[in-house]
Amino acid sequence: MLDETAKGVFTIAVTPFLPDGALDFDSIDPMVDAYIEKGASGLTILGMMGEAGKLSAAESAAVVDRVIRRSSVPVIVGVSAPGFAAMTALSDVAMGAGAAGVMVAPPKGVQTDAQILGYFRNAAEALADIPFVLQDFPLVTGVQISPSVILQIVEDCPTCVMLKHEDWPGLEKISALRAASDAGARRISILCGNGGLYLLEEMLRGADGAMTGFGYPEMMRRVVDAVAEGDVDRARDIFDAYMPMIRYEAQPGMGLAIRKYSLAKQGIIAHPTLRKPGPGLTQATMAEIHALAARQESRLRDLGL
Repeated sequence: MLDETAKGVFTIAVTPFLPDGALDFDSIDPMVDAYIEKGASGLTILGMMGEAGKLSAAESAAVVDRVIRRSSVPVIVGVSAPGFAAMTALSDVAMGAGAAGVMVAPPKGVQTDAQILGYFRNAAEALADIPFVLQDFPLVTGVQISPSVILQIVEDCPTCVMLKHEDWPGLEKISALRAASDAGARRISILCGNGGLYLLEEMLRGADGAMTGFGYPEMMRRVVDAVAEGDVDRARDIFDAYMPMIRYEAQPGMGLAIRKYSLAKQGIIAHPTLRKPGPGLTQATMAEIHALAARQESRLRDLGL
């Protein structure tokens, strides 16, 4: 079961689709294998970048079952939903299949501190003893959660064991949470998102690792390990080698299409398909991805990687 000591890299998995938009179950096993081979210490599925909102309840259950049966590392399942009935139904399916925990983001309707606190208290009650990750992604949810509110949720909800931090900018939030835990507040795991865009600084501020996706998922493992080993200069060199591609993938509205194209180009998934609605890539964009990948490979060779 997931707990407050979790660290490392929980890679956010994409959901593979066939060109016609049907689920590509044949890609799931090799995708899971590739993520683990590239350094994932855990996987997170059905997140926002896993196109969870485009799946039916039956499809979500089928993906959960297939991934967990294949994975040799802990799996967290995104269960965010407007109401608690859908959330608890998918949570029960996930935990029954062997998930380590679930992830919950606040709905757009909650705005005040009191509403946010009330929502997560109710979510914790609905989930009973299931450990959960608080997903803090205000750029998408529109919900701003202050460090003091996060600390209150952590105090009130013992089953909240991890923060998926992807505020932007949000480095001061990590520092504030770590200062509070150093002063006696319950310490939970902090894993960071945003496609790894600020991963190096997040690690240096006290994060325990990454929970995000990227077209080259080994980047997270390499940076996290170098920081853990105390070799910050090496971590900077590694991060710099991947930075142009990280920046390119961070384009709003295009990031997942770029990520899936990179994963398909490496053979990690069979097709770069996004389920509709979703953007496609032009020939010019694909050429830019290939140019960035070639430059990245050259820089990694220079680093002996």
